[in-house]
Amino acid sequence: MSEQAEVNIGLVGHVDHGKTTIVKALTGVWTDTHSEELKRGITIRLGYADVEFRRCESCGKYTVSEMCGKCNHKTKSVRRVAFVDAPGHETLMTVMISGAAIMDGALLVIAANEHCPQPQTYEHLMALDIVGVKNIVIVQNKVDLVTKEEAMKNYKEIKAFVKGTIAENAPIIPVAAHHGLNIDALIEAIEEYIPTPKRDEKKPARMFVARSFDVNKPGTPIEKLNGGVVGGSLIQGKLKIGDEIEIRPGISRDNKWMTIKTKVTGLSTCGKNVKEARPGGLIGVATSLDPALTKTDMLVGSIVGATGTLPPVLAELTLDVTLMERAVGVEKVDPLRIGEPIVISAGTATTLGTVTSAKPVKVSLKRPVCAEKGWNVAISRRVGNRWRLIGYGKII
Repeated sequence: MSEQAEVNIGLVGHVDHGKTTIVKALTGVWTDTHSEELKRGITIRLGYADVEFRRCESCGKYTVSEMCGKCNHKTKSVRRVAFVDAPGHETLMTVMISGAAIMDGALLVIAANEHCPQPQTYEHLMALDIVGVKNIVIVQNKVDLVTKEEAMKNYKEIKAFVKGTIAENAPIIPVAAHHGLNIDALIEAIEEYIPTPKRDEKKPARMFVARSFDVNKPGTPIEKLNGGVVGGSLIQGKLKIGDEIEIRPGISRDNKWMTIKTKVTGLSTCGKNVKEARPGGLIGVATSLDPALTKTDMLVGSIVGATGTLPPVLAELTLDVTLMERAVGVEKVDPLRIGEPIVISAGTATTLGTVTSAKPVKVSLKRPVCAEKGWNVAISRRVGNRWRLIGYGKII
């Protein structure tokens, strides 16, 4: 069995519909670990967990256990899967979009005890469409809290909601994650509808950075400091210990952005240290960087890659814009206006921009992004006191 996960699956949907509980039911890991998340009971940062899916050689039941709970026969390893738990709160939409950049498929979680769609159910599905996540399984959670008739009514609401969208043909799996009910059926649906994508490991290494941090404890002597760590997922190529890499857009010095160059000093995935990392799953890359450059997610939104192979750093984007007909909080999405502030999400990067031209649409960015022509970027507009997803633009 591979020691690295083969596929990244996101959990998306409205706040408090049970995404983190589903990850716990699948992996045994509670991904809300930050103090503010535990205090407020919601996901704030992207959470990660991985697990090995297994299948009973006798009855065919899917599980994560070495022995089948149905017939007590041995199970065989099928695939290692990494889960990305995205926040569902309306104020954290940009975090969800940045997480979607490293997802190969998604579980759209919808609570059976609430009307469908809720605001972020709609926004998250649109975000998946924008970033190109097409392989989706719908999880109808909390069926233990409703009657059979109420569950069927909610099921029909879900079918009506996804009609005409990328999730129209997605399976709908009823579960009670809190009790572990129907998790075997959910795993089976994941195996059938979210395949491992084909990866090109011969291309130069390229990784979207979703986390960065300083692993040193306060007070560590200078001579014993470990270099900064960046975390994310390779979308192509391989990384090996000793590789020379660069990080863009890098750091700002005297109002200029400078590419960071460093060396890979360690690699970890699924809780294990490895000598080589491939696409699929989430990896931590230890570097020789000053840890002050990576602490508290300072490099989130950057791209890591083989030296001399990364896309350019862009402070202005020219976009072919497609706006949604409606968005949360507005009945009709109006065209972008010159001078309007907007939020641009490109890969795992999120930055504030100002519209400088309407035809073609040009956006001046407060913080540049590493991106190239042909990429889709998500566009959010301020509606009231919230940033709402209104469409996307293709870089031209």
